Amino acid sequence: MKNKSPLLLIFLAVFIDLIGFGILIPILPTIAVRNFQASDFQIGLLVAIFSFVQFIFNPFFGSVSDKKGRKPIIVICLLLSSISYLIFSFAGSYLVLFISRIIAGLGGSSISVAQAYIADITTKENRSKGMGLIGAAFALGFVFGPLIGGFLSKYGLDIIGYTGASFSFIAFLVTWFVLPESLKEKSNRKTHRLFDFKIFSEVLRRPAIGIVIIVFFIITFSMSNIFGTFSLLGYKDYHLSDMQIGILFGIMGIFSAFSQTGLIHFLTKRYKDVTIISFGAFLLFISMLLMPNSTNYTMLGVVSGVFTLGTGLLIPTSLSLLSKVTPDNEQGAVLGINQSASALARVLGPLWGGFSFQFFGHSFPFLTGAIFVLAILIYSIFYLKAKVGLY
Repeated sequence: MKNKSPLLLIFLAVFIDLIGFGILIPILPTIAVRNFQASDFQIGLLVAIFSFVQFIFNPFFGSVSDKKGRKPIIVICLLLSSISYLIFSFAGSYLVLFISRIIAGLGGSSISVAQAYIADITTKENRSKGMGLIGAAFALGFVFGPLIGGFLSKYGLDIIGYTGASFSFIAFLVTWFVLPESLKEKSNRKTHRLFDFKIFSEVLRRPAIGIVIIVFFIITFSMSNIFGTFSLLGYKDYHLSDMQIGILFGIMGIFSAFSQTGLIHFLTKRYKDVTIISFGAFLLFISMLLMPNSTNYTMLGVVSGVFTLGTGLLIPTSLSLLSKVTPDNEQGAVLGINQSASALARVLGPLWGGFSFQFFGHSFPFLTGAIFVLAILIYSIFYLKAKVGLY
């Protein structure tokens, strides 16, 4: 690593913000059902709108960060996240809840810029480890956040919202006052418009970059089929409480943190990125088949852990691979486009997940995800290595 201190600081900022994110996400579906009588499909919309906003804004924020610096964009996004939780705390209808998720989507654009920040301060050899820190921040946020959310769920929307806002605001203060700027050479490329299909198509036509973005898109779509529906599965099929669902998310976070802070370091020293992607896809495939077919709460916890073990390997390794095939002065723009494409996958996944859960059966979102992951597993074993060179 070039400098460990900024790496630690960006990790802390993302981690603190994601505790607030983790507090809300596991209990959001059940809150929407109980408080606002939302249907399964409406819950899919609630989850999807967050990612749809990121789909529109991520390339723009990433491109601006290439020109203006990473820190200002991260600061603005963290402040927006804090505001979104405050709006959530006053939600008296499904519409206000929906608006809070729109603003939260804007704030969530900080993640792609944080990824570019890490690309700025790491070497290509250490990039997987650096990207793993973002994944670890997600994982740890999902250890502590859901447990806090499950505990707070009995106190009402206002307490949950205030707590989430507090964590994001602390992250905002840490970033503003302590985090140094990482960008040394600012780009002269034109800043992207809010959404530019031409830029998207140009990037996707670049062989190695386009292939990795498409692989990441399919992986993300497969995983996001269960966003929202996993909590509904626990609530409706396994008859779990918010606290029990929160504990499941906590278990998932522990497994994910292990894979992204320990296991991935072990594997990257011994195997190429493409091999790790294949192994992660295999774990994801098996776990998604078993999730709706677990016989008890303990088995569901183990299967959920295996699921996040797979995602914990897939996400940072795919990001590292994309960063390695991207020129240094385009990291923010390309990672922003990738985050936008994955945001689109997180729009389509929950929409399909909620729709298929309601109309085709509760196991259908999980089966759909497993089929797509199987396709990625086969592709990564036989074709991906040749497409991206030696990585």
